[in-house]
Amino acid sequence: MMFWYGDGMNGWGWFAMSAGMVLFWGLLITVAVMLFRSLDRATERPRGFGAAASAEQILGERLARGEIDEEEYRRRLTALRSGGP
Repeated sequence: MMFWYGDGMNGWGWFAMSAGMVLFWGLLITVAVMLFRSLDRATERPRGFGAAASAEQILGERLARGEIDEEEYRRRLTALRSGGP
């Protein structure tokens, strides 16, 4: 009941309450943004690459992107299948 008469909270009390609210909302927004970014990164990973991607799949993707020509693709595919260097 002391707040009714205006002598319960001084300027420092109002400052601490305001700073606490700003910190609370800043923390809440930061956590939400970090959660959104981590979920977004998980969905944008290419499925062909990673531990399960074979060397032949990677070689085929390089041919499709135009990084190597068809002659080099066949030469490297033959080397992969023969097990040689």
